[in-house]
Amino acid sequence: MGAEMAGVQVLYAVEINKSAAQTFRKNHKSADVICKDIKDVSIADFKDIPSDVFIVMGGPPCQGFSMSNTRNRTMDNPKNLLFKEFVRLVGELKPIWFVFENVWGITNIEHGGIIEAIEKCFDDLGLGYKMKSKVLWANEHGVPQRRNRFFMVGNRAGFDYSFPEKDENEITVRDAIEDLPVLSNGSNFLTLPYRVPKTQASPYAQLMRGRRLKSWQNFVSLNNDLVIKRYSFIPQGGNWRDIPEELMQNYADKSRCHSGIYRRLKYDSPSVVISNYRKSMLIHPEQDRGLSVREAARIQSFPDDFIFCGPISHIQQQIGNAVPPLLAKAVIDQILSYYH
Repeated sequence: MGAEMAGVQVLYAVEINKSAAQTFRKNHKSADVICKDIKDVSIADFKDIPSDVFIVMGGPPCQGFSMSNTRNRTMDNPKNLLFKEFVRLVGELKPIWFVFENVWGITNIEHGGIIEAIEKCFDDLGLGYKMKSKVLWANEHGVPQRRNRFFMVGNRAGFDYSFPEKDENEITVRDAIEDLPVLSNGSNFLTLPYRVPKTQASPYAQLMRGRRLKSWQNFVSLNNDLVIKRYSFIPQGGNWRDIPEELMQNYADKSRCHSGIYRRLKYDSPSVVISNYRKSMLIHPEQDRGLSVREAARIQSFPDDFIFCGPISHIQQQIGNAVPPLLAKAVIDQILSYYH
């Protein structure tokens, strides 16, 4: 999505998850998605591609690299080896540029050795890729969320790539979602009117709305009464620690709760990380309910005309897994700047 925002024509995607593949088809009608394991994909699967492929982008599954996964953060985890499939396809397609993206925790594995190993794999292709790596923060590139991602950018055109400069103007949660409809626990409205006319919305909200006249996919997971009662005790910026002890009896050891659980977003700062926001019980800043699909998408910087497919639990995971489009756009814009 970020590449298309920057002006790149996307031709193909490889995606093993059926719901995510369906979402891709819905939003990229001029492109094809190969819905199978990347280990089974070869250059023969890409029909009618130009001989001079401009860019290949990829984010191999990152569960094994995540800082929250302390048991499998080594190269012994087979999921950590899927980057080799990305390298293989770069070798077959020979793009001028590649962008490899992952969680920032990848930089800490084996004291940075994993980054050196990945760079060596690209060097071993013998195509002369010149590489730069950096961890970027989404809130420094127009996204209303404090989320960091690792990027490795390579090119064989001889350019000395520099990552985009950060934007000092942070976008807040209020900027992102205040114009969206008032909802309740379990709301399930495909479309609803926006709360204010477009001219009264924040510049960020206006950008996300585009030509949309209504808010789409206003879906909120239904939580039980106990969960909603817990929400009522949590102030903006607070978390599970604000919940009275008597309402947390089903937790065997409350002290082991993750600090991100039951966190209420603060209106006047960027959001915390939008992972699977249903599982982590992220709470609307003012309303005692979880986030809606559209609110979470806004905080990730997906435009309002981007429609997600699959059951709501699949949609929530897709949003949580995504690279914020405006962050991706900043990286791709920088690449394109060398041709202007």
